[in-house]
Amino acid sequence: MITTRRQWLALVALTLVWGVNWPMMKFSLRELSPLYFRALTMSGGALLLLTWYRLRGVHMGLPRAAWGPLLLLALPNIFGWHLFSILGVQELASGRAATLGFTMPIWTVLLASAFFGERLHPRALLGMACAGAAVALLVAHEVTTLAGRPLGVLWMQLAAVSWALGTILMRRSALKLPTETITVWMMGVSAIGFWAVAGWLEPWPAWQFTPPMWAALLWGAAVNYGVAQVIWFGLARAMPPQASTFAIMAVPLVGTASAALVVGEVPGWMDWAAAGFIMAAIASALLPRRQNARA
Repeated sequence: MITTRRQWLALVALTLVWGVNWPMMKFSLRELSPLYFRALTMSGGALLLLTWYRLRGVHMGLPRAAWGPLLLLALPNIFGWHLFSILGVQELASGRAATLGFTMPIWTVLLASAFFGERLHPRALLGMACAGAAVALLVAHEVTTLAGRPLGVLWMQLAAVSWALGTILMRRSALKLPTETITVWMMGVSAIGFWAVAGWLEPWPAWQFTPPMWAALLWGAAVNYGVAQVIWFGLARAMPPQASTFAIMAVPLVGTASAALVVGEVPGWMDWAAAGFIMAAIASALLPRRQNARA
């Protein structure tokens, strides 16, 4: 499969967007509570994607029989991941939250092995060791630091497990609908869920934000939930799996590095070491194994 220069540039842009989005979320939480932040940006993103794909001729209808399976997919894939991750970002440094969230590939391997009988290969065990080292480093720092918040580590691991479970369910889903349709509807129903939960648990916002905050909300809706999804679906069809794996590997590194510019968080050696361990873990879990040369 030939990868063009334009595709590689799009992949780099996507990686930067995903990485920078972590400190952008942290910035947004200075003026807006986490659940209303999710509800607002996810609603905007779902509406933008719905409009875009309908203009592109993608069938966006959802048969009545698909509602149950779609809700089952949306709960871990969108609602669970975005709920626990925003709670984790609220507690932790954004780069640290990104690193912990991307333990997802390892949890995917573990859950698939535990519940669906998939074999654990030696590389998966290496990935588990790397991910465990990353989590241990960051947990140790949160526990031993006076202002540490170990609860944030728990939130991010719940987010990673939720995302991993959702990934497994997506692989095994029998829904005969375009991926774009499934994603937009999952975002739509999850956004409704966030509005409901936010109204129950959080006070109604004043909606009087500073211009940088409005820019951050626009970023969340239009760029993170909108443009990034469009780029991702285009690349997922056109590029080999190794390319998307390398993009995922780089996200924690970009999140850690960009946090200093966006929210003034200066990562320490533990953050860089943990990001390195997570990159190794993702590579172990996602990069394809070499095929035996003998037939």
